[in-house]
Amino acid sequence: MSFCDRITRHPLPVDPARAQDAAALFPDAPARLRDLIAGVAGSSPYLAGLIRQEADWLPAALDHDDVVARETAGFQDLSPDDLGVALRRAKRRVALQAALADLGGVWPLAQVTQALSDLADRAVDLALRAHVATEVRRGKLPDTDADAGGIFALAMGKGGAGELNYSSDIDLIVLFDETAYAEVDQMEARAALIRATRRMTATLSDVTEHGYVFRTDLRLRPDASVTPVCISTAAALAYYEAEGRTWERAAFIKARAAAGNIAAGERFLRELRPFVWRKHLDFAAIQDAHDMRLRIRDHKSLGGRLEVPGHNIKLGQGGIREIEFFTQTRQLIAGGRDPDLRVRDTVGGLAALAEKGWIPADVAQELTDHYRQHRDIEHRIQMVNDAQTHSLPKDDHGLRVVAALMGSDDPEAWQAALKTRLARVHELTEEFFAPDEVKAKRPDLSPESQAIIDRWQGYPALRSDRALQIFRRIEVPLLDRMSRASHPAEALARFDSFLAGLPAGVQLFSLFEANPQLIDLIVDICGTAPALAAYLAQHPAVLDAVLGGSFFAPWPKEAGLRAELEQVLRNAVTTGGYEAALDAARRWAHEWHFRIGVHHLRGLIDADEVAGQYADLAGACVSALFPVTADEFARKHGPAPGRGGVVLGMGSLGARMLNAGSDLDLIVIYDADGVDASDGPRPLAARPYYARLTQAMVTALSAPTAEGRLYEVDMRLRPSGRQGPVATSVQSFEAYQISEAWTWEHLALTRARVVAWTGTDAPALADQLEVLRMQVLRQRGTDPRVMPDLAQMRARLFAAKPEAGPWDVRNGPGRLQDIDLLAQACALRAGDPARGTLAQLRAGKRNKLLDPSEAETLSSAWRVFWRLHAAGRLLTDRPLDSAEIGRGAQEFLLRELDAPDCDTITDRIRDLVARARALIDAQVPK
Repeated sequence: MSFCDRITRHPLPVDPARAQDAAALFPDAPARLRDLIAGVAGSSPYLAGLIRQEADWLPAALDHDDVVARETAGFQDLSPDDLGVALRRAKRRVALQAALADLGGVWPLAQVTQALSDLADRAVDLALRAHVATEVRRGKLPDTDADAGGIFALAMGKGGAGELNYSSDIDLIVLFDETAYAEVDQMEARAALIRATRRMTATLSDVTEHGYVFRTDLRLRPDASVTPVCISTAAALAYYEAEGRTWERAAFIKARAAAGNIAAGERFLRELRPFVWRKHLDFAAIQDAHDMRLRIRDHKSLGGRLEVPGHNIKLGQGGIREIEFFTQTRQLIAGGRDPDLRVRDTVGGLAALAEKGWIPADVAQELTDHYRQHRDIEHRIQMVNDAQTHSLPKDDHGLRVVAALMGSDDPEAWQAALKTRLARVHELTEEFFAPDEVKAKRPDLSPESQAIIDRWQGYPALRSDRALQIFRRIEVPLLDRMSRASHPAEALARFDSFLAGLPAGVQLFSLFEANPQLIDLIVDICGTAPALAAYLAQHPAVLDAVLGGSFFAPWPKEAGLRAELEQVLRNAVTTGGYEAALDAARRWAHEWHFRIGVHHLRGLIDADEVAGQYADLAGACVSALFPVTADEFARKHGPAPGRGGVVLGMGSLGARMLNAGSDLDLIVIYDADGVDASDGPRPLAARPYYARLTQAMVTALSAPTAEGRLYEVDMRLRPSGRQGPVATSVQSFEAYQISEAWTWEHLALTRARVVAWTGTDAPALADQLEVLRMQVLRQRGTDPRVMPDLAQMRARLFAAKPEAGPWDVRNGPGRLQDIDLLAQACALRAGDPARGTLAQLRAGKRNKLLDPSEAETLSSAWRVFWRLHAAGRLLTDRPLDSAEIGRGAQEFLLRELDAPDCDTITDRIRDLVARARALIDAQVPK
């Protein structure tokens, strides 16, 4: 369709004479186009002048939308002086065609702003390259193979997002890649590129008899008051890492490598990504953005009563900036965790936030509509006289002109509609940035509670003024929620312990303020599970996960967890290397660990599901991290020699019965397959290779980093225990298990399960080990010494670990560990592959080692004991004592065991222990 056919609207001419004069320049044009030209010229003196100046060019040009490419073709061959003139002509023509397309409804807003942005990119690129070439010709720029001498311009703000307004200036940050030059040449290159940048700015900004191209603003660069107009990427990165502020992070949401050495610019933005996009949900950005908004209002005197005359459509109340801040702040909060939210343009950002559930879809759509209408008004304000202003006229005539450009012949009605929209935008955004201060007073507090609260100001989390300011806004709802808890004094005391353990508070308190539902969760945890509260104090970032859509989604099982962690590790290795991957694994695992604990605490999963989920999580961590560790190790020493190595999960991990405090029992088995040494920069013989790889794996799992640790690792179940090598060849393992291993080691083998591997033939090695495991069990299980040895083991265990109280269901005769041992003996004697205790007891029944009633009695006791033990490890890392854990924790245990009171639990434990002990004593010879 032709330009004329696409016209859907036109402005109304305020000056009929000027309108008629402009239309008369095009006597052969279709009536619709003449009406559009008349309306535009009749309300915009600036556009009337452009129409007159470009009357010969305009008719043929309008049917080509690629105006930027057409009007700047061949400019790369021009001298700097000729380029300046040519760019000014191109600016006139692009501005005229974009205005007519905008006012006539031919182009949507996005196409208008993109055309203006494309022209800015092209102009900056041409000018920058022209002046760099001048420095090269003058012999002032050292030799380099880098495109454009390594210099590049980042388009910031609306230019970066492709959203330039009609009379916009352009915000640029100009940097150069210092690695493009030898170290001795970098200062000389810097001086030459600074000159090129200044001349580029003059080419674009200076007003000549031909006009100007774009007003150019370089003040967004790092520390602009003291730095030159072009600095190195290294200096910029150092600044942002040490001193970067939230407003600069927000600015880089829209940043785009737009001119010069684009590859270097994109590389810089990738390196800057951790500064812009924080790894945790960043709710502290809300306060920063709100403070920035208030400073802008105060500086520009934009507060006070909302009136349309003189109102700043960009910075004023309900204006464009409020929508942009609303969008960018939400993106900063969550974009570090979700790359899909890293969208440059405002409309796209709103859509992405709605898609991911961060804002309601109807709010996103309403703000999008208001944003587009505000931008239309902004353009028309600027089109009147090509003025870089965002303020509506104060006089009636000026307002009538803007309304006429919007196609309205009723300025009063138009103003009333605009005022309504501005108020609505302010309402939607202000609720997010500045929710009403809590007016409720503190609940009545006992002197003991008040004494606890009085000491909070001395805690590390509340030492900064900012943290204290935010906390004061959440203190009343927090205390109010605690006062309504089942046991308020207990909840307050536990929260006090939690608060005392926090290293910092701004992020967490901001999180609570923005998401009040988390206050309920923290009160529940503090009132019930002090061990989980302590875990939360060590890893407060896990609360981020509660706000994600997957926190209450179905459990993904081990395969799903492993796939997710593998992706997390790939991303971390790509952006930050191996150490970053270890930190990422810890953050990821802590969130899932916390999820399991919360689901258990709230009764969403039972003790059996808890055991399986903790095992899934541990298995995923080991299986995903081991190959990454092996790859890192191989960079120095070459790939694993031979077939590779596998990790056996032993004990609770092998049996898939982990709890909140479980460590991991692991064994590493390898097969060098006759290969003497690895092939790498620093080759190692096979045995030390696998030994050091195993140590690296243990470090990857257990070493504390800035993000904490994953698991404690115990390798004492390997052949020969602490005296044996940390990694064992499959041949040695087989010989040891058949000829040297003790009965207790065969019992342990009943639970062995391959959880990870690395190497060319490791899956086949894993299958071989399972065959070997069954071979050993069937061969050694018939040994008559199994039960006598078991009797000795029981005696040693009972002497070394006596029961710690009536609710200690793990240690002692007839308790969990004792039932586990008998179950393992059943699997060993039966040569059965079962690994879990209940499955092993069933194997004992199938093989006539236990009669059905014995198996059922032991299974029933074990289930009760496991429920109590799993719940106890969530509540505390100390021996479970009903008198010490608090009433909230007691109620959790009563729910878990379906008991009316603690005495009933005590009686039930006593009865089950006595019955289980009698059965085991009858099975095991004295």
